[in-house]
Amino acid sequence: MIIGIGIDSVEIKRFSDWVNHPAEKLKKIFSEQEIQHCLKSKPNTAERFAARFAVREAFFKALSHIMPGNTIPFLTACKSVAIEHEENGNPNLTVDWDSLAKKYGIAIRGNLQTFISLTHTSNTATALVIVENRQ
Repeated sequence: MIIGIGIDSVEIKRFSDWVNHPAEKLKKIFSEQEIQHCLKSKPNTAERFAARFAVREAFFKALSHIMPGNTIPFLTACKSVAIEHEENGNPNLTVDWDSLAKKYGIAIRGNLQTFISLTHTSNTATALVIVENRQ
């Protein structure tokens, strides 16, 4: 059963100078592996950071369905997720549900699984996050 859904779009040009941001600043939002992935192809850096940021915004929106009334700071939600790539190259969103539950005293029940879809044009990156309880 779907228990949370979020979508977000961001302008890629907002991320054009993120290649110059210090690692400490980037690590407040992204995992080390995500940063490496974004920086490994200079022409794609902005769109990669934009897509990963959009995923975090979409996840944050999905959390509002899962945990209504709980106020989790955006940066905490950012550090609780990471995009990893499957062997076939498809993106997969991993969520540290235990960390969120412990830090905020939230009872998360069931077997939660996330699904993401990413797309972009030359100007905009869009992400969709769906959280399903596979209980």
